Amino acid sequence: MPEIAVIGAGGWGTAVAVSLAHKPGVRVRLLCTQEASGREVIAARENVRLLPGVRIPDGVRITLDPEEATAGADGWLVAIPTAFLRATVSKLKPFTRPDLPVVSLTKGIEVDTFRRPTEILSETLGVNRLCVLSGPSHAEEVARGMPTSVVAASPDAELAAWVQRHVGAERLRVYTNADLVGVELAGALKNVIGIAAGLCDGLKFGDNAKSALLTRGLVEMQRFGVTHGANPETFFGLAGVGDLITTCFSPHGRNRRVGERIARGEAVAEVLRGPTVAEGVYTARSVYERVSRAGLYAPIFTAVYRVLYDGRPPLEAAGELLDRPQKGETQG
Repeated sequence: MPEIAVIGAGGWGTAVAVSLAHKPGVRVRLLCTQEASGREVIAARENVRLLPGVRIPDGVRITLDPEEATAGADGWLVAIPTAFLRATVSKLKPFTRPDLPVVSLTKGIEVDTFRRPTEILSETLGVNRLCVLSGPSHAEEVARGMPTSVVAASPDAELAAWVQRHVGAERLRVYTNADLVGVELAGALKNVIGIAAGLCDGLKFGDNAKSALLTRGLVEMQRFGVTHGANPETFFGLAGVGDLITTCFSPHGRNRRVGERIARGEAVAEVLRGPTVAEGVYTARSVYERVSRAGLYAPIFTAVYRVLYDGRPPLEAAGELLDRPQKGETQG
């Protein structure tokens, strides 16, 4: 009977723990890494703030104690936002072993270092069996057992199959992929395009503009990913176009909501205050720095960065995109 430790009791970590708890023969431990919110989750057996109405099954052991959560676990699923990932998991190093399967549920890129989540996990934990689980998967739907498909990506085919077997469920279908870099980058980059989609919604540009934005945004995602070692085909799978669609259209999408609120006139600082983390805000900065350094053509990524960090009015940024010289669709 496998024992799985879920590290992080935010919305996504809680949702995955709830899903795992319904699988016969799987024992689940959920580590709350923030004391105040963790005590609330333990007392209510519900993440009232992020997943109201979803009870955490009694079979899930919820704890604030890292050793209790991880001791003897057959694998870890890590659901910590990128901005806090390194500091949080570094405290868990004493409870690891070199062959421990560690699965990242995080979608983002570390600011300044440009490290992907699995790279952070490798550096801080010293483990060598790493996988990423990504795709169109809002916590609000997974926690309620709504049909969802995701992809487990790792160059270690045995590990990807382990994740498929132990995380996959009747309504959570898990595919496998060897392109860890591409899946991880796709999961991060789509959040930036999600902010752009929210800007489009807030400006009331309509369906035509939004469809064009997603299509051209996918081109930029693929172009960026291939430059950094990804398989171009990955961006047409669940972690790429699949997650992009969900992020850009769903009312649950935090990144889309950030863009929408800014376009409607709210101050950027106020929008970014929370309460939940919109990974695309941090990713936009990291990606822009890489785009500038490499001379990549990425006008949508650049426009999002300028709105978030240079104070560019959304309508002005949109106008600059529309005013570019017209060209062939397949030109880089």
